[in-house]
Amino acid sequence: MINAVEAKTLNYYLTLNYPITIYPDPDSGYVAEIKELPGCFTQGETIEETLQNINEARELWIETVYGLGREIPLPID
Repeated sequence: MINAVEAKTLNYYLTLNYPITIYPDPDSGYVAEIKELPGCFTQGETIEETLQNINEARELWIETVYGLGREIPLPID
């Protein structure tokens, strides 16, 4: 659990820039993941669609983990 003194706002976490890894899907399209956020990945038919989907997945991941009161990893520089 996050200590209340150390807690940051949800908006703080939503504005952080996490590195995104995109690679071709063997079947079709692309897959994207944010390695710092375990289980945060998605796919799309185009790179643009994949980027849009991973940004939505990032927001949902952060909102869910924040709502559970769990620690959200900071991006690695």
